[in-house]
Amino acid sequence: MASQGEAHPYVPHDLKLPGFVPLFLSQSEIVGVYGISSLLVVVFMWIFSGFVPKLSKTDRVLMCWWIFTGLTHMVLEGYFVFTPDFYQKTTPVYLAEVWKEYSKGDSRYVGRDAAVVSVEGVTAVIEGPACLLAVYAIATKKSYRHVLQLSICLGQLYGTAIYFITAILEGDNFSTSPFYYYAYYVFANHFWVWIPSLIVIHCWKKICAAVNVHEQKTKTR
Repeated sequence: MASQGEAHPYVPHDLKLPGFVPLFLSQSEIVGVYGISSLLVVVFMWIFSGFVPKLSKTDRVLMCWWIFTGLTHMVLEGYFVFTPDFYQKTTPVYLAEVWKEYSKGDSRYVGRDAAVVSVEGVTAVIEGPACLLAVYAIATKKSYRHVLQLSICLGQLYGTAIYFITAILEGDNFSTSPFYYYAYYVFANHFWVWIPSLIVIHCWKKICAAVNVHEQKTKTR
Protein backbone atom coordinates (compact mmCIF):
# COMPACT_ATOMS: atom_id res chain seq x y z
CA MET A 1 0.00 0.00 0.00
CA ALA A 2 1.30 3.41 -0.95
CA SER A 3 2.23 5.86 1.76
CA GLN A 4 0.93 9.42 1.97
CA GLY A 5 4.11 10.80 0.49
CA GLU A 6 4.36 8.36 -2.43
CA ALA A 7 4.06 9.85 -5.91
CA HIS A 8 0.97 9.31 -8.05
CA PRO A 9 0.54 9.80 -11.82
CA TYR A 10 -2.05 12.58 -11.62
CA VAL A 11 -1.99 16.34 -12.24
CA PRO A 12 -1.37 18.48 -10.28
CA HIS A 13 1.53 16.49 -8.93
CA ASP A 14 1.15 17.99 -5.46
CA LEU A 15 -2.39 16.57 -5.18
CA LYS A 16 -2.66 14.88 -1.77
CA LEU A 17 -3.84 11.28 -2.01
CA PRO A 18 -3.13 9.57 1.31
CA GLY A 19 -2.86 5.80 0.95
CA PHE A 20 -2.84 5.88 -2.85
CA VAL A 21 -2.46 2.41 -4.40
CA PRO A 22 -1.28 2.16 -8.04
CA LEU A 23 -3.36 0.43 -10.70
CA PHE A 24 -3.48 -3.36 -10.73
CA LEU A 25 -5.04 -3.69 -14.21
CA SER A 26 -3.72 -2.43 -17.52
CA GLN A 27 -5.50 0.16 -19.63
CA SER A 28 -6.46 -2.46 -22.21
CA GLU A 29 -7.99 -4.70 -19.54
CA ILE A 30 -10.02 -1.86 -18.04
CA VAL A 31 -11.27 -0.44 -21.32
CA GLY A 32 -11.78 -3.92 -22.78
CA VAL A 33 -14.03 -5.11 -19.96
CA TYR A 34 -16.09 -1.92 -20.11
CA GLY A 35 -16.41 -2.09 -23.89
CA ILE A 36 -17.40 -5.76 -24.00
CA SER A 37 -19.87 -5.50 -21.11
CA SER A 38 -21.45 -2.40 -22.67
CA LEU A 39 -21.74 -4.15 -26.03
CA LEU A 40 -23.40 -7.17 -24.41
CA VAL A 41 -25.95 -4.93 -22.67
CA VAL A 42 -26.78 -3.12 -25.92
CA VAL A 43 -27.03 -6.36 -27.93
CA PHE A 44 -29.28 -7.90 -25.27
CA MET A 45 -31.61 -4.90 -25.33
CA TRP A 46 -31.68 -4.83 -29.14
CA ILE A 47 -32.69 -8.50 -29.22
CA PHE A 48 -35.19 -8.08 -26.37
CA SER A 49 -36.79 -5.03 -27.97
CA GLY A 50 -37.32 -7.06 -31.13
CA PHE A 51 -39.92 -9.11 -29.29
CA VAL A 52 -41.91 -6.02 -28.30
CA PRO A 53 -44.81 -5.64 -30.75
CA LYS A 54 -45.17 -2.53 -32.93
CA LEU A 55 -41.92 -0.95 -31.80
CA SER A 56 -40.08 1.21 -34.34
CA LYS A 57 -36.34 0.91 -34.96
CA THR A 58 -35.92 4.38 -33.49
CA ASP A 59 -37.56 3.29 -30.24
CA ARG A 60 -35.42 0.15 -30.17
CA VAL A 61 -32.27 2.23 -30.55
CA LEU A 62 -33.50 4.54 -27.79
CA MET A 63 -34.06 1.56 -25.49
CA CYS A 64 -30.48 0.44 -26.16
CA TRP A 65 -29.16 3.91 -25.32
CA TRP A 66 -31.21 4.24 -22.15
CA ILE A 67 -30.22 0.84 -20.75
CA PHE A 68 -26.56 1.58 -21.51
CA THR A 69 -26.48 5.07 -20.05
CA GLY A 70 -28.73 4.10 -17.13
CA LEU A 71 -26.47 1.26 -15.99
CA THR A 72 -23.40 3.44 -16.57
CA HIS A 73 -24.87 6.13 -14.32
CA MET A 74 -26.00 3.75 -11.58
CA VAL A 75 -23.17 1.21 -11.49
CA LEU A 76 -20.07 3.07 -12.66
CA GLU A 77 -20.81 6.59 -11.48
CA GLY A 78 -22.70 5.35 -8.44
CA TYR A 79 -19.60 3.48 -7.28
CA PHE A 80 -17.51 6.64 -7.64
CA VAL A 81 -19.97 8.73 -5.62
CA PHE A 82 -20.34 6.30 -2.74
CA THR A 83 -16.73 5.03 -2.61
CA PRO A 84 -14.53 8.03 -1.81
CA ASP A 85 -11.56 5.81 -0.94
CA PHE A 86 -11.52 3.93 -4.27
CA TYR A 87 -7.89 4.92 -4.90
CA GLN A 88 -6.85 3.21 -1.66
CA LYS A 89 -8.09 -0.27 -2.55
CA THR A 90 -5.34 -2.80 -1.88
CA THR A 91 -6.95 -5.53 -3.98
CA PRO A 92 -7.99 -5.26 -7.65
CA VAL A 93 -11.58 -3.99 -7.60
CA TYR A 94 -12.63 -3.38 -11.19
CA LEU A 95 -14.77 -0.28 -10.59
CA ALA A 96 -12.00 1.28 -8.50
CA GLU A 97 -9.56 0.54 -11.30
CA VAL A 98 -11.84 2.29 -13.79
CA TRP A 99 -11.80 5.52 -11.80
CA LYS A 100 -8.07 5.40 -11.10
CA GLU A 101 -7.51 5.02 -14.83
CA TYR A 102 -10.06 7.66 -15.84
CA SER A 103 -8.54 10.12 -13.39
CA LYS A 104 -5.53 10.28 -15.69
CA GLY A 105 -7.82 12.28 -17.95
CA ASP A 106 -9.49 14.24 -15.16
CA SER A 107 -7.84 14.17 -11.72
CA ARG A 108 -10.84 15.91 -10.17
CA TYR A 109 -12.28 12.42 -9.72
CA VAL A 110 -9.46 10.99 -7.66
CA GLY A 111 -9.21 14.36 -5.88
CA ARG A 112 -12.94 14.25 -5.00
CA ASP A 113 -13.74 17.68 -6.46
CA ALA A 114 -17.00 18.94 -4.93
CA ALA A 115 -18.57 19.94 -8.25
CA VAL A 116 -17.79 16.60 -9.86
CA VAL A 117 -19.06 14.59 -6.90
CA SER A 118 -22.27 16.66 -6.82
CA VAL A 119 -22.97 16.26 -10.54
CA GLU A 120 -22.19 12.56 -10.49
CA GLY A 121 -24.31 12.08 -7.38
CA VAL A 122 -27.40 13.57 -9.01
CA THR A 123 -26.67 11.61 -12.18
CA ALA A 124 -26.31 8.28 -10.39
CA VAL A 125 -29.21 8.62 -7.95
CA ILE A 126 -31.82 10.41 -10.10
CA GLU A 127 -30.95 10.14 -13.77
CA GLY A 128 -29.77 6.52 -13.62
CA PRO A 129 -33.11 5.06 -12.41
CA ALA A 130 -34.97 7.49 -14.70
CA CYS A 131 -33.11 6.01 -17.67
CA LEU A 132 -34.31 2.52 -16.76
CA LEU A 133 -37.82 3.91 -16.37
CA ALA A 134 -37.48 5.30 -19.89
CA VAL A 135 -36.75 1.80 -21.19
CA TYR A 136 -39.95 0.54 -19.59
CA ALA A 137 -41.95 3.56 -20.78
CA ILE A 138 -40.86 3.09 -24.40
CA ALA A 139 -41.49 -0.67 -24.37
CA THR A 140 -44.99 -0.22 -22.92
CA LYS A 141 -45.72 2.96 -24.92
CA LYS A 142 -46.53 5.04 -21.86
CA SER A 143 -47.93 8.49 -22.60
CA TYR A 144 -45.17 10.13 -20.55
CA ARG A 145 -42.28 8.49 -22.42
CA HIS A 146 -41.35 11.54 -24.50
CA VAL A 147 -41.60 13.98 -21.60
CA LEU A 148 -39.49 11.65 -19.47
CA GLN A 149 -36.79 11.28 -22.11
CA LEU A 150 -36.72 15.02 -22.72
CA SER A 151 -36.33 15.67 -18.98
CA ILE A 152 -33.49 13.17 -18.61
CA CYS A 153 -31.66 14.60 -21.62
CA LEU A 154 -31.91 18.14 -20.29
CA GLY A 155 -30.48 16.88 -16.99
CA GLN A 156 -27.64 15.12 -18.80
CA LEU A 157 -26.85 18.18 -20.91
CA TYR A 158 -26.91 20.43 -17.84
CA GLY A 159 -24.63 18.08 -15.92
CA THR A 160 -22.23 17.80 -18.84
CA ALA A 161 -22.16 21.59 -19.21
CA ILE A 162 -21.36 22.02 -15.51
CA TYR A 163 -18.69 19.33 -15.82
CA PHE A 164 -16.85 21.10 -18.65
CA ILE A 165 -17.46 24.69 -17.52
CA THR A 166 -16.14 24.12 -13.99
CA ALA A 167 -13.01 22.51 -15.46
CA ILE A 168 -12.43 25.53 -17.68
CA LEU A 169 -12.98 27.96 -14.79
CA GLU A 170 -10.46 26.02 -12.70
CA GLY A 171 -7.77 26.13 -15.39
CA ASP A 172 -8.60 22.95 -17.37
CA ASN A 173 -5.35 21.34 -16.28
CA PHE A 174 -6.30 17.95 -14.85
CA SER A 175 -4.91 15.50 -17.44
CA THR A 176 -1.59 13.73 -17.31
CA SER A 177 -1.08 14.08 -21.08
CA PRO A 178 -2.87 15.22 -24.26
CA PHE A 179 -3.68 11.57 -25.01
CA TYR A 180 -5.67 11.13 -21.79
CA TYR A 181 -7.21 14.56 -22.20
CA TYR A 182 -8.71 13.74 -25.57
CA ALA A 183 -9.31 10.02 -25.04
CA TYR A 184 -10.98 10.23 -21.62
CA TYR A 185 -11.99 13.81 -20.89
CA VAL A 186 -13.21 14.70 -24.41
CA PHE A 187 -14.02 11.49 -26.28
CA ALA A 188 -15.52 9.51 -23.40
CA ASN A 189 -17.88 12.38 -22.57
CA HIS A 190 -18.87 13.66 -26.01
CA PHE A 191 -21.57 10.98 -26.34
CA TRP A 192 -23.51 12.73 -23.57
CA VAL A 193 -23.54 15.91 -25.62
CA TRP A 194 -24.73 14.98 -29.09
CA ILE A 195 -26.89 11.94 -28.27
CA PRO A 196 -29.07 13.72 -25.67
CA SER A 197 -29.25 16.70 -28.05
CA LEU A 198 -30.66 14.48 -30.81
CA ILE A 199 -33.12 12.87 -28.40
CA VAL A 200 -34.29 16.31 -27.24
CA ILE A 201 -35.08 17.23 -30.86
CA HIS A 202 -36.84 13.90 -31.42
CA CYS A 203 -38.98 14.18 -28.29
CA TRP A 204 -39.69 17.87 -28.88
CA LYS A 205 -41.13 17.05 -32.31
CA LYS A 206 -43.22 14.20 -30.89
CA ILE A 207 -44.62 16.36 -28.08
CA CYS A 208 -45.40 19.25 -30.44
CA ALA A 209 -47.13 16.90 -32.88
CA ALA A 210 -49.25 15.44 -30.09
CA VAL A 211 -50.23 18.91 -28.85
CA ASN A 212 -51.17 19.97 -32.39
CA VAL A 213 -53.39 16.90 -32.83
CA HIS A 214 -55.04 17.57 -29.48
CA GLU A 215 -55.67 21.22 -30.37
CA GLN A 216 -57.13 20.27 -33.73
CA LYS A 217 -59.51 17.83 -32.07
CA THR A 218 -60.49 20.51 -29.56
CA LYS A 219 -61.32 22.99 -32.33
CA THR A 220 -63.56 20.53 -34.18
CA ARG A 221 -65.75 19.92 -31.14
